[in-house]
Order: sequence, then C-alpha cells, then structure tokens
Amino acid sequence: MSWQDYPKVELHLHLEGAAPADLIRRLAREKSVDIAGIFDERGHYSFDDFPDFLQVYEAATSVLKRPEDYARLTAAVLERSAEDGVIYTEAFISPDFCGGGDLAAWREYLHAIREAADRAEAAHGIIMRGIVTCIRHFGPYTARQIARCAAETAGDWITGFGMGGNETMGKQGDFAWSFDCAREAGLNLTTHAGEFAGPASVRQALDDLRVTRIGHGVRAVDDPALIDRLAEAGTVLEVCPGSNVALGLYPDLRAHPIAKLRKAGVKVTVSTDDPPFFRTSMSQEFAGLERAFGWDLTDFAVLNRTAVDAAFCDAATKDRLRDRLKTETE
Repeated sequence: MSWQDYPKVELHLHLEGAAPADLIRRLAREKSVDIAGIFDERGHYSFDDFPDFLQVYEAATSVLKRPEDYARLTAAVLERSAEDGVIYTEAFISPDFCGGGDLAAWREYLHAIREAADRAEAAHGIIMRGIVTCIRHFGPYTARQIARCAAETAGDWITGFGMGGNETMGKQGDFAWSFDCAREAGLNLTTHAGEFAGPASVRQALDDLRVTRIGHGVRAVDDPALIDRLAEAGTVLEVCPGSNVALGLYPDLRAHPIAKLRKAGVKVTVSTDDPPFFRTSMSQEFAGLERAFGWDLTDFAVLNRTAVDAAFCDAATKDRLRDRLKTETE
C-alpha cells in the first residue's frame, strides 16, 4: 500500500535537521555564504560519519540568521510533513541557534516560528509543538542558558525540554541542573541516549535526568535488565530507524532492534530525526518497517496511539489527534 496518505504522529524531529537542502542553498545564495561543500553532486547533504554529520548540520544551520529565516524554515518543514501524512509533529528547537541563547532574541525567533506553525495548521491541518533543546557538545554551562530560555517561554506551545548533540561528550548527569530547571517550569523531559553511547547512557538519562522519553534509546537492546526496566516504567523510546541505518548503527532495517524492543514490551514510536540528511520520510519509515518486519495497519495504529499518549501536548490536543486518527483510518 501507499503510506503517504496514512495519518502519522511524529515526536522526534530536529527543526534545522528537517531543512530542505534547496531552502538552505537558496538562503546561502541570498546571504552570499559559501556552503557548497556540504552537498554532493546531486544536491543532497553529504557527510561521512556522525561527527562529520554534526559539522554539516551546523554549517547548514549557519545560514539561518534571522527570525524570518526560521519562519521560512518552519513553513517549508511543515508543508512537506503534511504532504507526507503527518498530522502532529514535535520539533526540537534550540535557542543556541535562535539568538545565541539570549532570551530576548529567543522570544523573537519563537514568535516567528509559532506564527509560521499557526499558518501551516490553518493551511494543511498539521499541528506542531516545540521542545527546547540544549546541545550537549556545547557544554553544561551553555545548557543552563538554554534551560532558562525554555522555562521563560514554557506554556501551551513550548511543552518540552530535551538535549541533542554529540552523545559521547560528558555524561547525562552533567546537565541535571538544566533538566531540573525545565521540570520546575512544568516542561516534559526527553534526552538523546542509547544511540552512539551504550546502555549506560540510557540508565544515566533515567537516573540523573528523570526523563519520561528517550530519543533513540536503541542500544538498550544490549542490556536485558534495562529492557525490563523500560518496559515496566513505560518509558517511551523515540526511535528513528532510518537515521540509525544511515549513520551506521545497523547495516539495514532487518538488523534494527525496534521489533525486538517492541516484542519485549518497550513502548516505541517512529520518527525521521533529520529527514533530508538521511533521505527519508515518515512514509518511507513506515514502508521500510512493513518490508522488514511484516508489520500491518494494526501495528502502525499502535505506534500512532503510543505516540499520541506520549506526546508533550495537552489533553484537548491529544483528543483531537485521536479523533483524526480514528476518522482518517476507518
């Protein structure tokens, strides 16, 4: 079947990482910035490994210099997601890139992003919420500034706080102050763990940051006791299979542990992470899982329900999403 029209709920999407390559090239030309080296001969983002990916990511982000640029970015990302059947998305947004961690500047960027998201919802029916994200390899002190930005703008649209970046830099617990700050502001918590770092990083996230969701988390499969803990606690993994394969964690989807984790009772969702970088989409993710594991409509309905239950939005929005899923899949 074609998955494009099937409604989908996505919880793990980096706003800058979802930037279409053609938009970034256009912005670079407008600003006379030479970033040609981050693209291959066909115009796709090009990188060799995870550290190289981070450098290419930050080079692409360097042309997003104004709130207006982020409004254009948000509009482009949500239009493409809606075309792919996504009805709800949570995007990681970092004040590091949106104003350099300055609260006043962050408010201006956030206003532009929200306005673009509201227009996209009116035009395409897609709902967006924001998760403020600190960057791990920028260090714990910078993360505190980002947490303050998150706390000051927490509400019905900024509903979560998380951490991305290079998982091999420092420990989860180094960022406990920032996560405590966000928790006190009423924000829901997630963090990247168990991707390039092993099961210990997932344990640190649970013990030291007390998150309810884990970004990726797939390396938990190497620790049976941790699998049991995740299943018993109901911790939700934001799994990005295409990203994991593209970055070399697993050779192909059939080798990916998502099915094993799910069979063990761990709650999993499916997302794209940085779709144009990994040349994927939610439809491609669903189609790949169907081919790799024989999953059917019942399986994908469960994934959607799990994602709605774990979403960082309010109860009324969740009810709207459940109604849409029921109506559009009958």
